[in-house]
Amino acid sequence: MRGDAEDASVMDGMAIESVTPTPADEPDAGAAPARGTYRPGYELVAEQILELIARSPLRPGDRMPTENEIAAQLGTSRTVVREAIKILSALGRIRVQKGRGLYVADDDGMLGRRWDGFFLPTDLDHVYMLFEFRRAQESEASRLAAIRATPLELRAIEAGAQLCQEGHVTQQPALFGRGDDEFHLSIAAASHNLFLVATIREARRLLMQSATIGLHGTVGGHAAEAIDEHAAIYQAIRDGDAEGAAHAATVHLDNTLEDYRREIQRRVFGDEGS
Repeated sequence: MRGDAEDASVMDGMAIESVTPTPADEPDAGAAPARGTYRPGYELVAEQILELIARSPLRPGDRMPTENEIAAQLGTSRTVVREAIKILSALGRIRVQKGRGLYVADDDGMLGRRWDGFFLPTDLDHVYMLFEFRRAQESEASRLAAIRATPLELRAIEAGAQLCQEGHVTQQPALFGRGDDEFHLSIAAASHNLFLVATIREARRLLMQSATIGLHGTVGGHAAEAIDEHAAIYQAIRDGDAEGAAHAATVHLDNTLEDYRREIQRRVFGDEGS
Protein backbone atom coordinates (compact mmCIF):
# COMPACT_ATOMS: atom_id res chain seq x y z
CA MET A 1 0.00 0.00 0.00
CA ARG A 2 0.95 3.65 0.17
CA GLY A 3 3.61 5.32 2.26
CA ASP A 4 3.25 8.79 3.78
CA ALA A 5 5.13 10.65 1.07
CA GLU A 6 4.22 14.29 0.98
CA ASP A 7 5.11 14.88 -2.64
CA ALA A 8 2.17 15.71 -4.84
CA SER A 9 1.43 15.91 -8.53
CA VAL A 10 -0.40 19.07 -9.59
CA MET A 11 -2.88 18.47 -12.36
CA ASP A 12 -5.44 20.92 -13.72
CA GLY A 13 -4.81 23.13 -10.71
CA MET A 14 -5.68 20.34 -8.25
CA ALA A 15 -3.03 18.69 -6.07
CA ILE A 16 -3.40 14.93 -5.80
CA GLU A 17 -1.01 13.06 -3.52
CA SER A 18 1.22 10.60 -5.31
CA VAL A 19 1.02 6.92 -4.61
CA THR A 20 3.49 4.27 -5.62
CA PRO A 21 1.40 2.12 -7.94
CA THR A 22 1.87 -1.44 -9.03
CA PRO A 23 1.38 -1.33 -12.81
CA ALA A 24 -2.17 -2.58 -13.07
CA ASP A 25 -1.86 -4.09 -16.50
CA GLU A 26 1.29 -6.10 -15.78
CA PRO A 27 1.47 -9.18 -13.50
CA ASP A 28 3.97 -9.40 -10.67
CA ALA A 29 6.82 -11.23 -12.33
CA GLY A 30 8.09 -12.84 -9.15
CA ALA A 31 4.75 -13.78 -7.65
CA ALA A 32 3.35 -17.26 -7.39
CA PRO A 33 -0.05 -17.93 -8.96
CA ALA A 34 -2.83 -16.19 -7.07
CA ARG A 35 -5.20 -18.23 -4.96
CA GLY A 36 -8.10 -16.01 -6.00
CA THR A 37 -9.49 -15.29 -9.42
CA TYR A 38 -7.67 -13.10 -11.93
CA ARG A 39 -8.47 -9.39 -11.63
CA PRO A 40 -8.45 -7.22 -14.75
CA GLY A 41 -6.14 -4.23 -14.68
CA TYR A 42 -8.99 -1.76 -14.96
CA GLU A 43 -10.46 -2.96 -11.63
CA LEU A 44 -7.16 -2.30 -9.87
CA VAL A 45 -6.87 1.12 -11.49
CA ALA A 46 -10.43 1.95 -10.42
CA GLU A 47 -9.36 1.34 -6.80
CA GLN A 48 -6.26 3.48 -7.26
CA ILE A 49 -8.31 6.35 -8.70
CA LEU A 50 -10.60 6.22 -5.67
CA GLU A 51 -7.53 6.37 -3.43
CA LEU A 52 -6.26 9.42 -5.32
CA ILE A 53 -9.59 11.19 -4.83
CA ALA A 54 -9.83 10.22 -1.15
CA ARG A 55 -6.35 11.59 -0.39
CA SER A 56 -6.63 14.79 -2.41
CA PRO A 57 -8.32 18.17 -1.82
CA LEU A 58 -10.89 17.32 -4.50
CA ARG A 59 -14.49 17.72 -3.40
CA PRO A 60 -17.79 16.72 -5.07
CA GLY A 61 -18.22 18.72 -8.26
CA ASP A 62 -14.50 19.45 -8.70
CA ARG A 63 -12.83 18.80 -12.03
CA MET A 64 -10.40 15.88 -12.03
CA PRO A 65 -7.15 15.33 -13.98
CA THR A 66 -7.52 14.06 -17.53
CA GLU A 67 -7.32 10.39 -18.49
CA ASN A 68 -3.81 10.95 -19.85
CA GLU A 69 -2.66 12.59 -16.61
CA ILE A 70 -4.15 9.82 -14.47
CA ALA A 71 -2.52 7.18 -16.69
CA ALA A 72 0.88 8.90 -16.34
CA GLN A 73 0.56 9.18 -12.56
CA LEU A 74 -0.47 5.54 -12.10
CA GLY A 75 2.02 4.19 -14.62
CA THR A 76 -0.57 2.48 -16.78
CA SER A 77 -2.19 2.97 -20.19
CA ARG A 78 -4.93 5.40 -21.10
CA THR A 79 -7.03 2.45 -22.32
CA VAL A 80 -6.98 0.84 -18.87
CA VAL A 81 -7.81 4.19 -17.22
CA ARG A 82 -10.74 4.67 -19.60
CA GLU A 83 -12.20 1.28 -18.61
CA ALA A 84 -11.71 2.11 -14.94
CA ILE A 85 -13.52 5.43 -15.41
CA LYS A 86 -16.47 3.53 -16.91
CA ILE A 87 -16.72 1.43 -13.73
CA LEU A 88 -16.52 4.45 -11.43
CA SER A 89 -19.04 6.32 -13.53
CA ALA A 90 -21.46 3.39 -13.29
CA LEU A 91 -20.94 3.33 -9.50
CA GLY A 92 -21.76 7.05 -9.30
CA ARG A 93 -18.30 8.05 -8.05
CA ILE A 94 -17.22 10.03 -11.13
CA ARG A 95 -19.18 12.11 -13.64
CA VAL A 96 -18.02 12.18 -17.25
CA GLN A 97 -19.00 15.33 -19.17
CA LYS A 98 -18.33 14.99 -22.86
CA GLY A 99 -16.02 17.70 -24.09
CA ARG A 100 -15.47 19.04 -20.58
CA GLY A 101 -13.71 16.30 -18.63
CA LEU A 102 -14.04 14.21 -15.49
CA TYR A 103 -15.63 15.40 -12.25
CA VAL A 104 -15.91 14.03 -8.74
CA ALA A 105 -19.54 12.99 -8.33
CA ASP A 106 -21.74 15.03 -5.99
CA ASP A 107 -24.23 12.19 -5.67
CA ASP A 108 -25.96 12.04 -2.24
CA GLY A 109 -25.21 8.34 -2.18
CA MET A 110 -21.46 8.86 -1.77
CA LEU A 111 -20.59 7.44 1.63
CA GLY A 112 -18.36 10.25 2.78
CA ARG A 113 -20.84 13.01 1.96
CA ARG A 114 -23.76 11.28 3.65
CA TRP A 115 -21.76 10.38 6.76
CA ASP A 116 -20.06 13.76 7.11
CA GLY A 117 -23.45 15.23 8.01
CA PHE A 118 -24.19 12.48 10.51
CA PHE A 119 -21.03 11.49 12.33
CA LEU A 120 -20.04 13.60 15.32
CA PRO A 121 -16.48 12.74 16.36
CA THR A 122 -17.09 13.84 19.97
CA ASP A 123 -20.31 11.82 20.38
CA LEU A 124 -19.38 8.59 22.18
CA ASP A 125 -22.50 6.80 20.92
CA HIS A 126 -21.38 7.56 17.37
CA VAL A 127 -17.89 6.23 18.11
CA TYR A 128 -19.36 2.98 19.48
CA MET A 129 -21.65 2.63 16.46
CA LEU A 130 -18.67 3.19 14.18
CA PHE A 131 -16.82 0.34 15.89
CA GLU A 132 -19.84 -1.91 15.43
CA PHE A 133 -19.79 -1.06 11.75
CA ARG A 134 -16.04 -1.69 11.48
CA ARG A 135 -16.47 -5.03 13.25
CA ALA A 136 -18.91 -6.21 10.60
CA GLN A 137 -17.03 -4.84 7.60
CA GLU A 138 -13.48 -5.74 8.58
CA SER A 139 -14.26 -9.25 9.77
CA GLU A 140 -15.86 -9.93 6.36
CA ALA A 141 -12.95 -8.27 4.54
CA SER A 142 -10.51 -10.50 6.45
CA ARG A 143 -12.56 -13.57 5.62
CA LEU A 144 -12.56 -12.73 1.91
CA ALA A 145 -8.88 -11.80 1.96
CA ALA A 146 -8.05 -15.29 3.24
CA ILE A 147 -9.75 -16.66 0.12
CA ARG A 148 -8.70 -14.10 -2.48
CA ALA A 149 -5.40 -12.45 -1.48
CA THR A 150 -2.61 -12.60 -4.04
CA PRO A 151 1.03 -13.02 -2.99
CA LEU A 152 1.62 -9.31 -3.61
CA GLU A 153 -1.34 -8.39 -1.41
CA LEU A 154 -0.12 -10.73 1.34
CA ARG A 155 3.22 -8.92 1.30
CA ALA A 156 1.42 -5.57 1.64
CA ILE A 157 -0.56 -6.83 4.65
CA GLU A 158 2.61 -8.16 6.27
CA ALA A 159 4.46 -4.89 5.60
CA GLY A 160 1.70 -2.91 7.31
CA ALA A 161 1.89 -5.16 10.38
CA GLN A 162 5.68 -4.84 10.50
CA LEU A 163 5.48 -1.05 10.23
CA CYS A 164 3.04 -1.04 13.15
CA GLN A 165 5.44 -3.10 15.22
CA GLU A 166 8.35 -0.82 14.36
CA GLY A 167 6.33 2.22 15.42
CA HIS A 168 5.51 0.58 18.75
CA VAL A 169 9.05 -0.63 19.49
CA THR A 170 10.59 2.76 18.61
CA GLN A 171 7.80 4.65 20.39
CA GLN A 172 6.73 6.55 17.29
CA PRO A 173 2.91 6.86 17.45
CA ALA A 174 2.71 8.39 13.96
CA LEU A 175 4.59 5.44 12.48
CA PHE A 176 2.37 3.01 14.39
CA GLY A 177 -0.72 4.77 13.06
CA ARG A 178 0.59 4.69 9.52
CA GLY A 179 1.31 0.99 9.76
CA ASP A 180 -2.12 0.33 11.26
CA ASP A 181 -3.77 2.20 8.41
CA GLU A 182 -1.77 0.32 5.78
CA PHE A 183 -2.45 -3.03 7.46
CA HIS A 184 -6.23 -2.65 7.53
CA LEU A 185 -6.53 -1.03 4.11
CA SER A 186 -4.32 -3.74 2.60
CA ILE A 187 -6.70 -6.37 3.96
CA ALA A 188 -9.63 -4.46 2.49
CA ALA A 189 -7.89 -4.35 -0.91
CA ALA A 190 -7.19 -8.08 -0.69
CA SER A 191 -10.93 -8.75 -0.25
CA HIS A 192 -11.28 -7.74 -3.93
CA ASN A 193 -14.55 -5.99 -3.09
CA LEU A 194 -14.69 -2.32 -4.09
CA PHE A 195 -17.52 -1.60 -1.67
CA LEU A 196 -15.64 -3.01 1.31
CA VAL A 197 -12.57 -1.00 0.31
CA ALA A 198 -14.60 2.22 0.15
CA THR A 199 -16.52 1.69 3.40
CA ILE A 200 -13.52 0.53 5.44
CA ARG A 201 -11.46 3.50 4.24
CA GLU A 202 -14.30 5.86 5.12
CA ALA A 203 -14.84 4.31 8.55
CA ARG A 204 -11.13 4.65 9.34
CA ARG A 205 -11.19 8.28 8.24
CA LEU A 206 -14.11 8.99 10.56
CA LEU A 207 -12.41 7.17 13.42
CA MET A 208 -9.31 9.30 12.84
CA GLN A 209 -11.54 12.36 13.19
CA SER A 210 -12.65 11.05 16.56
CA ALA A 211 -9.10 10.32 17.72
CA THR A 212 -7.94 13.76 16.59
CA ILE A 213 -10.91 15.93 17.52
CA GLY A 214 -12.75 14.18 20.31
CA LEU A 215 -10.34 11.79 22.01
CA HIS A 216 -6.86 12.94 21.08
CA GLY A 217 -4.25 10.45 22.26
CA THR A 218 -6.80 7.84 23.29
CA VAL A 219 -5.37 4.76 21.62
CA GLY A 220 -2.06 3.57 22.99
CA GLY A 221 -2.65 1.24 25.92
CA HIS A 222 -3.68 -1.49 23.50
CA ALA A 223 -0.73 -1.05 21.14
CA ALA A 224 1.32 -4.03 22.37
CA GLU A 225 -1.68 -6.37 22.17
CA ALA A 226 -2.57 -4.98 18.74
CA ILE A 227 0.79 -6.17 17.38
CA ASP A 228 -0.04 -9.76 18.36
CA GLU A 229 -3.61 -9.41 17.07
CA HIS A 230 -2.35 -8.14 13.71
CA ALA A 231 -0.04 -11.15 13.53
CA ALA A 232 -2.96 -13.51 14.19
CA ILE A 233 -5.06 -11.89 11.47
CA TYR A 234 -2.20 -12.00 8.97
CA GLN A 235 -1.36 -15.62 9.75
CA ALA A 236 -4.97 -16.73 9.22
CA ILE A 237 -5.19 -14.82 5.92
CA ARG A 238 -1.85 -16.24 4.76
CA ASP A 239 -2.98 -19.77 5.67
CA GLY A 240 -6.25 -19.36 3.79
CA ASP A 241 -8.25 -19.80 7.02
CA ALA A 242 -11.28 -17.65 6.22
CA GLU A 243 -13.22 -18.19 9.44
CA GLY A 244 -10.06 -17.90 11.54
CA ALA A 245 -9.25 -14.57 9.87
CA ALA A 246 -12.76 -13.23 10.49
CA HIS A 247 -12.59 -14.31 14.14
CA ALA A 248 -9.14 -12.76 14.65
CA ALA A 249 -10.35 -9.47 13.14
CA THR A 250 -13.39 -9.48 15.42
CA VAL A 251 -11.23 -10.07 18.50
CA HIS A 252 -8.90 -7.24 17.45
CA LEU A 253 -11.70 -4.72 16.98
CA ASP A 254 -13.46 -5.73 20.20
CA ASN A 255 -10.22 -5.25 22.14
CA THR A 256 -9.56 -1.91 20.46
CA LEU A 257 -13.04 -0.70 21.40
CA GLU A 258 -12.46 -1.85 24.99
CA ASP A 259 -9.31 0.28 25.02
CA TYR A 260 -11.39 3.27 23.97
CA ARG A 261 -13.90 2.54 26.70
CA ARG A 262 -11.19 2.32 29.39
CA GLU A 263 -9.65 5.60 28.28
CA ILE A 264 -13.03 7.33 28.21
CA GLN A 265 -13.72 6.07 31.74
CA ARG A 266 -10.30 7.25 32.89
CA ARG A 267 -10.92 10.71 31.48
CA VAL A 268 -14.38 10.98 33.00
CA PHE A 269 -13.66 9.49 36.45
CA GLY A 270 -9.89 9.86 36.75
CA ASP A 271 -7.31 7.13 37.25
CA GLU A 272 -9.18 5.72 40.23
CA GLY A 273 -12.23 4.97 38.12
CA SER A 274 -10.33 3.15 35.37
